[in-house]
Amino acid sequence: MQNGAQLRNVHSDRISLCLIDQKGRCHSISERLGQNDPDAGATSVTADLTTDWPRATYDALRAADVRHMAYVPDAGHSTLIRLLEADGAVVSNVLTSEEEGIAIACGSWLGGTRSVVLMQSSGVGNCINMLSLPVQARIPLLILVTMRGEWDEFNPWQVPMGRATEAALTAIGVTVHRAETGEDVVATVEQAARMAFESDQQVAVLIGQRLLGKKKW
Repeated sequence: MQNGAQLRNVHSDRISLCLIDQKGRCHSISERLGQNDPDAGATSVTADLTTDWPRATYDALRAADVRHMAYVPDAGHSTLIRLLEADGAVVSNVLTSEEEGIAIACGSWLGGTRSVVLMQSSGVGNCINMLSLPVQARIPLLILVTMRGEWDEFNPWQVPMGRATEAALTAIGVTVHRAETGEDVVATVEQAARMAFESDQQVAVLIGQRLLGKKKW
């Protein structure tokens, strides 16, 4: 790992840091204040990307200087949403429709702020026409999509759009990457952010349903 750490978020009892390795990957470290073993002489490492990938994803977004979030409330994104909303440096917009997020993200970029749009796969179909704006204007766009209609899906209404999500985004000109593990999510979000904001591209990261866990209600 490179020397040094980047401070991402401070809570009353925890300092979350992001160590960047030689491949540019973010490794979260949590230090519990006053709870370290005095004999150990080292900070305890608690990040586990199999379960704590939302926090590491938050770290990756902030490392990419994302300071705006537009989202439709979603259980799969809930932890990431809470982390971004708790960050005083991040402005949040709750959407009534996913397509609003595309327009708001474009306006955010024109105002000098990097944005991320969070949605579920069922909302991708609402965005197709609006996506012509960033595609044709070459406005950087980063979308994180939690997938439905895949592994162990109980709701038949989620299946058609789940099947069509990747193809629909690709057809309109959005670059699509999939992530099926916590480690994949973090690494993919990091490179997707670079591609979007440094190459003026529209990039979507699809987060597999198996990682999100079984849903039943």
